[in-house]
Amino acid sequence: QVQLVESGGGLVQAGGSLRLSCAASGRTFSIYSMGWFRQAPGEEREFVASIRWSGGTTYYADSVKGRFTISTDNAKNTVLLQMNSLKPEDTAVYYCALAIDYAGYKYWGQGTQVTVSS
Repeated sequence: QVQLVESGGGLVQAGGSLRLSCAASGRTFSIYSMGWFRQAPGEEREFVASIRWSGGTTYYADSVKGRFTISTDNAKNTVLLQMNSLKPEDTAVYYCALAIDYAGYKYWGQGTQVTVSS
């Protein structure tokens, strides 16, 4: 089985920065894509950013473009999300996800809380 563990969440003032990390472990597999999603209380989970493992193509939600950057580490088993210029609207539980093919995301982390105060 695949396990995903997020870290780096916390409380930050508006305009501040946080860096989230998500480490994948478990049985050997081929990663197609990894991404970040977030969910605020009473709202549906929404897409934030994703990266193709081969080629490095990135995608961002319009709400975070220019502020967030998704990347991978050299070991190819961790995805990072650098979040700058944070806004209170960014407050949510952030989840990383992993896809092994084009069918979609099948593996999810436990989530890490990001709270941005005004």
